[in-house]
Amino acid sequence: MVFSNRETISIHIGQSGIQTANTTWELYCLEHEIGKDGYRVSDKVGDDDGFHTFFAETQVGKYVPRAILLDTESTVIDEVRKGVFRSLFHPAQMINSKEDAANNFARGFLTVGRDILPPVLNTVRRMAEQSNSLQGFFVSHSFGGGTGSGFSALLMEHLNDEFGKKCKLEMSIYPSPQICTAIVEPYNSVLTTHYSMDNVDCSFIFDNQAIYDICKLKLNVDSPSYIHLNRLISQVVSSITASLRFNGALNVDMNEFQTNLVPYPRIHFPLASYAPFIPISEGVHEQVTINELASDLFKNENQMVKCDCDNGKYIACCVLFRGDVQPKDVNSAIAEVKKRRNLKFVDWSPAGFKIGINSKPPLVVDDGLITQTTRGCSMLASTTAIAQAWADIDHKFDMMFAKRAFVHWYVGEGLEEFQFMEARENLAALEMDYKEAQSDPSDCNDEA
Repeated sequence: MVFSNRETISIHIGQSGIQTANTTWELYCLEHEIGKDGYRVSDKVGDDDGFHTFFAETQVGKYVPRAILLDTESTVIDEVRKGVFRSLFHPAQMINSKEDAANNFARGFLTVGRDILPPVLNTVRRMAEQSNSLQGFFVSHSFGGGTGSGFSALLMEHLNDEFGKKCKLEMSIYPSPQICTAIVEPYNSVLTTHYSMDNVDCSFIFDNQAIYDICKLKLNVDSPSYIHLNRLISQVVSSITASLRFNGALNVDMNEFQTNLVPYPRIHFPLASYAPFIPISEGVHEQVTINELASDLFKNENQMVKCDCDNGKYIACCVLFRGDVQPKDVNSAIAEVKKRRNLKFVDWSPAGFKIGINSKPPLVVDDGLITQTTRGCSMLASTTAIAQAWADIDHKFDMMFAKRAFVHWYVGEGLEEFQFMEARENLAALEMDYKEAQSDPSDCNDEA
């Protein structure tokens, strides 16, 4: 297979997006043998030049990430500018304003965000013009922050206007059921989901609490930090994007994700999971088989969101293998998974599985949590069980909004109360969409 430079532009928004950018691009550089200064650390030249989809080569042979880092204030971006990767990123692609969004969706969407929008759009246009054949955008952000929620919704609106035909995928940090970083997370999450609903093609959901539990229970880390959480997220993101960056027996491009995982435009929130999670201390004692990998993907403790998939039905699963994997072994493993009685698929989606196979094994950074293995696997699953995550956040929203608590901060920035109600109605409709997707087609015919 020869790559035709199907470039993608990564946009990292707010503190959460930028911190995951640090670990993600660190891993990309490791996998492509690119140093912290942007130059190749290996002189060998292979025919696998797929990394050009994520890196742009300059006239002096330096590789610059096709990435934009942006925030409404400078603190987090300044850490990148002074950090170990300060020579890697293009200075003009690190953009910040001077005023924080202060965990307020309305500030990111209506006031502070509007000031930073023109330079961001100009940078996106310039990078798109420099691309040979732009494939789409990867946007990483959190639902709970002011910039992550408000400015993300604003930017997606404009990207949809200017690049309507291009694929737009999100990596979203979703509010955890118990762990909370801001009191107003429910407001921000419901509002950003509402305003982004029609502008995003597919949104991969991650949940800090689920990743925290993986670190603590599976990787034996007593006190996981955000760097630990971000390292795990970057491992999953790397696995998802591997087929865009390396040759493989069965590659999956950006458009294939949405084609196979989004049965209806609004149901575009796949659940991510990963295997294997083997702590460093146990690495030499473990043997990872393809059957075990495929089986582990469907366990709740390997998922990146806290929800019980046994309470819902799978609509579609995109399973991405990488490393020492043969197609016949994959087919055998998937056939074994299908035989499990507790694995329920909706009646109207008989095939159920989309498979990707990539020859590049997963790598880990030197101080990483996970053992280096010869093979790994990630899964993106469209499942009706994720409706429970929306129900939880809607319930928190309802309790706060019933008292109109904290609403005045949003109204003061230009948001109206009826916009809260519109957003909540839209999320209620989303819950119903998932419920209808789970129902048997014969039920619909009986009602008709």
